Amino acid sequence: MRHADWMLACLCGGLATLHTPVLAQSFVTVYGRLNMAIEYSHASTATDGTHLGGVTRMTNYRSVFGLRGEEGLGGSLRAVWQIESNLSIDTGEGQIASRNSRIGLQGDYGLLFMGHWHTPYTESTMGYDPYYPTTAGYMALIGNGSTSSSDNVQNTSSFDRRQKNIAQYRSPQLAGVSVWLGWGLPEEKATVARNPALYSAAVVYDKGPLNATFAYEIHQHYQAAGRNDNALKFGIAYQLFAGTRIAAVYEHLHYRTDTGDLQRNGYYASLVQKLGPGSVRLGVALAANGTGSSTDTIGFFRSGAQTGATQFTVGYDYPLSKRTALFAYYSRINNKKNAIYDFAINELGVSAGADPQTIALGMRHYF
Repeated sequence: MRHADWMLACLCGGLATLHTPVLAQSFVTVYGRLNMAIEYSHASTATDGTHLGGVTRMTNYRSVFGLRGEEGLGGSLRAVWQIESNLSIDTGEGQIASRNSRIGLQGDYGLLFMGHWHTPYTESTMGYDPYYPTTAGYMALIGNGSTSSSDNVQNTSSFDRRQKNIAQYRSPQLAGVSVWLGWGLPEEKATVARNPALYSAAVVYDKGPLNATFAYEIHQHYQAAGRNDNALKFGIAYQLFAGTRIAAVYEHLHYRTDTGDLQRNGYYASLVQKLGPGSVRLGVALAANGTGSSTDTIGFFRSGAQTGATQFTVGYDYPLSKRTALFAYYSRINNKKNAIYDFAINELGVSAGADPQTIALGMRHYF
């Protein structure tokens, strides 16, 4: 054998020796969701006489492209990772790692990771809403809006959020119960004097037909130095029969601003009922009047009379296969005369008392 051939054989053999254990222990999955619709959206006349008119639009419901994987490290311990990116297939825009992305360790004692991820408070009930994450999603009234990505200063109102610079722990299940903990690190202390941070927790029961949760989140110094905002919610979902699922959520939000306290109760219920080849999907939400001495408007709500709202959504999901479906829905928010609730995703920009509504026809595919 010539010297060059011998060197090539040794090099290839060495690479094979180094690479084989990795192939035996590492797994990578490519996945994604393409979720689009054409909507006709409009709002009724506001209390002050403002009328926005209607608009026909193509909307992207947070389509994603992702990679996830794991590597065995011995025993039950595994390194886990995920990189999930936003896809706006209506405009061609997108950003790598703009959605749930992390690196961590998982084993018999649970999952510990750091990255950019939904808070435990958000993730614990988002599956209760059959229209999450679309224009019709419950985030308009539950969670006080939705932020796709935020740190401790970019969005200080929403409790439905994906948090930057977050460390999380998910315990293993014990009799169906697991504990989820999250800490949004106070990196903004270097640029703002009030030292904001986020603390999020959820206790989740998931066994058989029943899922139930209690979640709590603190936004430290979000509105002002020395004042914390907090939210709590209870949720329950139950699979009654093979084709019937019901869910309900109660939420209490409490903000502490320079002008005083601002509080509000919220309620949500949903039904998914198999009908024919597809399913009818119904969602109803109620936001009570805001209360407290604060004169501020935080997100979609404020204190005072006639500041509450309701939201009603009904639609039908028609599966073309296990991965592909067509869907249609109608959603309407009924604002009282001093309320300014709007769709959390693809909002219209309504004035007080206007009722935003939308009709959508779309298609969804998972890969």
